Amino acid sequence: MRYILGVMFYGASATSQARGDKVRLRNITGCREAIAESPYVVREALLSGYAGAWKEIFGNENPLHIEIGMGKGKFIHTMAKEHPNVNYVGIEKYSSVLLRAVQKLEQEEVPNLKLVRTDAEGIEGVFGIGEVDKIYLNFSDPWPKDRHAKRRLPSREFLNRYRRILKPEGSLEFKTDNRELFDFALEELEPAGWEAQALTYDLHRDEQMMEGNVMTEYEEKFSAMGNPICKYVIRPIGR
Repeated sequence: MRYILGVMFYGASATSQARGDKVRLRNITGCREAIAESPYVVREALLSGYAGAWKEIFGNENPLHIEIGMGKGKFIHTMAKEHPNVNYVGIEKYSSVLLRAVQKLEQEEVPNLKLVRTDAEGIEGVFGIGEVDKIYLNFSDPWPKDRHAKRRLPSREFLNRYRRILKPEGSLEFKTDNRELFDFALEELEPAGWEAQALTYDLHRDEQMMEGNVMTEYEEKFSAMGNPICKYVIRPIGR
């Protein structure tokens, strides 16, 4: 299945509409300064020295889970509260969106959660080889035009990056309401050398995969609209 319809293919998706919400958040005055002063945010200038050193940063040997494109941080904040014996790092490239996650931590501090402002393309500079136990992608930008396919977070280009930072037994979980993006993500698995351990096209009707599910802001919004949520759990082949 090839994606020849460009914008029309994705245009009506609630995920695409949600990207507009994020765009409107990008110009909050003073957000960069607030983030720079926050004790919850790992400074960008030091990131190159942090790859491979997250156990020292957290001060323990707990597993490391990361969310790439965390938005306002509801999902990872909740996960960190529910799983205190796991270390979490939330990654978001837009300062004004990241600020919302900082504000959540200011209201309710969670010691096993850190935040990073960076683009996913630089993920290998943030985490060392085999350092991460699990990666979460939630309602990622669909990048609807064909020429932008390489920017989609579940693309084979990004899967190759994730493979290097994942532990041998590590896995990746992806959720979206965008069926076309999900189909694209599934097509990318074989050429990237990954395999699906579990998948569903309607998460909220799948009792097994719903066990322990934590909803993001977008998931709450889209499921309330009646949009089925797609999800897969994948891992690199041969591990």
